[in-house]
Amino acid sequence: MPVEVTWWGHATCTVEDSGVRVLTDPLFARRLAHLRRRRGALPPPGAWRADVALVSHLHADHLHVPSLERLAPGTRLLVPRGARRAVPALRRLVRLHVTEVAPGDVVRVHDLNVRAVPARHDGRRLPVGPHRSPALGYVLEGEARTYFAGDTGLFDTMAKEVGPVDVALLPVGGWGPNLGDGHLDAGRAAEALARLAPRSAVPVHYGTYWPIGMDAVRPHEFHTPGDEFVRRAAQRAPGVTVHRLGHGESARPEVSR
Repeated sequence: MPVEVTWWGHATCTVEDSGVRVLTDPLFARRLAHLRRRRGALPPPGAWRADVALVSHLHADHLHVPSLERLAPGTRLLVPRGARRAVPALRRLVRLHVTEVAPGDVVRVHDLNVRAVPARHDGRRLPVGPHRSPALGYVLEGEARTYFAGDTGLFDTMAKEVGPVDVALLPVGGWGPNLGDGHLDAGRAAEALARLAPRSAVPVHYGTYWPIGMDAVRPHEFHTPGDEFVRRAAQRAPGVTVHRLGHGESARPEVSR
């Protein structure tokens, strides 16, 4: 079966490869603190089904405990090393098989290898929190090699650390009018694409959540990153096929093997 990628919104995707269903950064909330979901229906219950769920870092829009509680008993959950110390609520997820990982670790899930890779992003749960965990990306190695970047900025060793990949799921925006250090916007994501040189890419992490009461503040930062990434990618990495998905839409990217 070809590899299939479904984008549910924000950084939440389902990747199906080698008969394994992988869920990234599950976030199934209509509202999260000062953020509300402005576009795309909430993912249906079928989106909660996974063999393994991946958490890239500890920020609440990526590690959302109420969403993780919806996963079926026995689901494997990979989180950054130190996550259970930094986020005590994770300890109540006793029905899940939780494994802490760091860059370089490889976890086998049936016929799929999940390899943790570095990301350039603040991995703390809170800006002043005493506990640190690494921010991660993940490479899924099965019928294809699929890179889920999580949240990251560009870094010099990105291509070396990630390695050759067929598909790249790259963040191209955020949930507010400004992106701080350690993030990719559409232009920087296109540069990452040029460095990684996959066959296909899917833009994520944009056009879903926005601060309450700020709908009119820099609305282009909410609406345009996906299209802007398509435009920039055509300039910087013209050999890469970009699948700009709507919420809940799927693609079967071309792979090399």
